[in-house]
Amino acid sequence: MTEPLQQKAILVGVNLNQQEDFEYSMEELANLAEACDIEVVAVVTQNLPKVNTSHYIGTGKLQEVTALLEANDGNLVIFNDELSPSQIRNLEADLQCKVIDRTVLILDIFDQRAKTREAQLQVEIAQLKYMLPRLIGLRESLGRQSGGVGTKNRGAGETRLELDRRRIEEKINALSKELDTLVAHRQTQRKQRKKNDVPVVSLVGYTNAGKSTIMNAMMELFHPEQEKQVFEKDMLFATLETSVRSIPLEDNKTFLLTDTVGFVSKLPHHLIKAFRSTLEEVAEADLLIHVVDYSNPEYERLIEITNQTLKEIGITDIPVIYAYNKSDLAERPIPEIQGDKVFMAAKPRIGLQELVQMIRERVFKDYIRCEMLIPYDQGAVVSYFNERANIFATSYEEDGTRLSMECRLSDYGKYKQYAVESAGEQE
Repeated sequence: MTEPLQQKAILVGVNLNQQEDFEYSMEELANLAEACDIEVVAVVTQNLPKVNTSHYIGTGKLQEVTALLEANDGNLVIFNDELSPSQIRNLEADLQCKVIDRTVLILDIFDQRAKTREAQLQVEIAQLKYMLPRLIGLRESLGRQSGGVGTKNRGAGETRLELDRRRIEEKINALSKELDTLVAHRQTQRKQRKKNDVPVVSLVGYTNAGKSTIMNAMMELFHPEQEKQVFEKDMLFATLETSVRSIPLEDNKTFLLTDTVGFVSKLPHHLIKAFRSTLEEVAEADLLIHVVDYSNPEYERLIEITNQTLKEIGITDIPVIYAYNKSDLAERPIPEIQGDKVFMAAKPRIGLQELVQMIRERVFKDYIRCEMLIPYDQGAVVSYFNERANIFATSYEEDGTRLSMECRLSDYGKYKQYAVESAGEQE
């Protein structure tokens, strides 16, 4: 069997008008390449007031990239921004090797990680939409090199690229229909959850900040008998599927915890569109836990990128708790709560109780302390409260069962006729 060709790449970035986060985005491009098993052999950057329309970089830099390809046996050039179809065509003609951009790299990682049918559809739609305006350039580059990133299953890929525009559009429509069906199914599930009145808490944050680790730690703490761990790994975009887990607390309060796809700077707009349905889980949450990798020196920038992405998908008015995860690696005393921040470390399981305490304070506001006297022929109501309320005391009197408890305001309203005295202070 022939060994797949080792991809050796040169990364190229243009710093337009001294962008502050340029260095970080280049570093991130290298991490994305590594996530695709590509060896980065050199990095070329250029400061420009605007990108070169025909080749993205200037002629001098183009020669530098050519020399570096030769010197390092390079066979791939990855650009830090999305390239236009004509730029890809011109670059490949001059560099005589395969050229891809940041978007293709991210799409490829998503493609490798997608496990559920919904995630696979989302990725494929995004890939096809990216490909559509670039058909001509891609067709020419087909013969350049087989295998590796951006050339998913060459045989099928080749025929797919050879399809004309109309057939690709038809394919996008067909996949979108299938995706809509799955999305509708998920919306039904969400409506059902809303009807059950269970608060939803969503984990959001930069890719690899530790969202899945926090979710697994919570499951371990409150659901030790359940084998419902979500996939966690120290890599970019380990989670593409939205996982929903029920977290039962000891006083009959329950909330749902959802884990979502991580964000990254310059997340391709096709992907944001494709993953909108996944991200709708976030839009309907009662509370967001913004997970931050506090050990990353650039953590403030990553918070900014996540907030920006949330804004782009229209999420602006949901209350937020900041979970400064991996604080142990930053050698900070933990656990500690400061306002809406909790400094914690999910892997060694430090600070989870504090996080839960903060969640409690925010999502269980509409609870009320009260007493009810429920007639003996209304046993179902007693069972209802035993399941859904925090019962402090139960006594059996002549006229029925007396419950002293903390329950939801809505439940109190439903069974108000049994209230012994006016409801206590709202908590």
